[in-house]
Amino acid sequence: MIYLDYAANTPVDQGVLDCFCKESLGNIANPNSRHKLGTTAKERLEEITQHMAELLQVKPNEIIYTSGASEANNLAIKGLVQAYKHNGKHIISTCLEHSSVSGALTYLQSLGYEIDLVDITEDGLVDINHLKELLRKDTVLVSICYVDSELGILQQIKDIGALLLNYPNCYFHTDATQAIGKVPVSFENIDLMTFTPHKFYGLNGCGVLIKRESVIIEPLIHGGSSTTLYRSGTPDLAMAAALCKALETALVQLEERFQYIRTRNEDLKQFFTTFSKVRINSTEYCIPHILNISIQGVKAVTFTDALEKEGICVSIKSACSVQNSPSRPVYAITKDRKNAMSSFRISLSHLTTEEEINIFKEVFTKCYHRLTS
Repeated sequence: MIYLDYAANTPVDQGVLDCFCKESLGNIANPNSRHKLGTTAKERLEEITQHMAELLQVKPNEIIYTSGASEANNLAIKGLVQAYKHNGKHIISTCLEHSSVSGALTYLQSLGYEIDLVDITEDGLVDINHLKELLRKDTVLVSICYVDSELGILQQIKDIGALLLNYPNCYFHTDATQAIGKVPVSFENIDLMTFTPHKFYGLNGCGVLIKRESVIIEPLIHGGSSTTLYRSGTPDLAMAAALCKALETALVQLEERFQYIRTRNEDLKQFFTTFSKVRINSTEYCIPHILNISIQGVKAVTFTDALEKEGICVSIKSACSVQNSPSRPVYAITKDRKNAMSSFRISLSHLTTEEEINIFKEVFTKCYHRLTS
């Protein structure tokens, strides 16, 4: 099988796995225990968190460990609006968000919160002028992803954050799950940022919420000491160590990996231009790791199933999204429902070989001619 679904999950790096095993065997005590082994584990966890903070250019006490990006997004969004409900019940987001963001917002809507979705331009960027129009005195939160998972659009997060500085009662959250470890990311002008390492060759089952020191959130999980007041549960030292190792490795190799993946992306885009019924949905503002296309007249599920039978693994949409429905991001930029039903995502890695791309091209060509004839 040829795997081209790295935006959904990446294989764990051997160095990350070795780190996890080493910490699991070497530090067996609960970091909250008061005996010597517990104190040693706590000191090691603090050392890891300090290093991670340096890598992310944040403060150690701004790092909150979670079970994944979905929990981190829910904690950020629900926790923030609950803590500042006296400021208002208006939230702004986009149609590009992961289901762990949109689902949290739908839940809040059922509680009486008002949700507005800002317009997206044909290039996939947030319409800043429309965002300005939507902002109100009672807007308590703006949640916009750094990079979306279906098209790969890199948003102008710094500019959006700068705009929101003019609204002191409004906080800014960004889901950086598809950005960190792939492109340079800054916490500047952001209040809450979330990510998970299984998108950059780390382990599943962990995530991070970076919460600016001055921001207050209500916890989702109560009871049981941890590294923070905002998220209870026994600290997982080995998982934190593996997370830090995955982040460090990804950042060290970020530019080299980026250039390699961009070469593969450009090769595929050039290849797709030779097919009259192929539409490339990813725009010039997309990171090269994700390439979204549509086949005119062929539903995405039909084409991706045909590819899978030939040994090619791609995704129709985000793995966590509702299937058999139009892609909201693709529809937002193309305004074409049929095109959105025909779209699917190819996601690339530094592990993607030239041979795999060549095999994909052969299989794609075969499926294309059979399904469009």
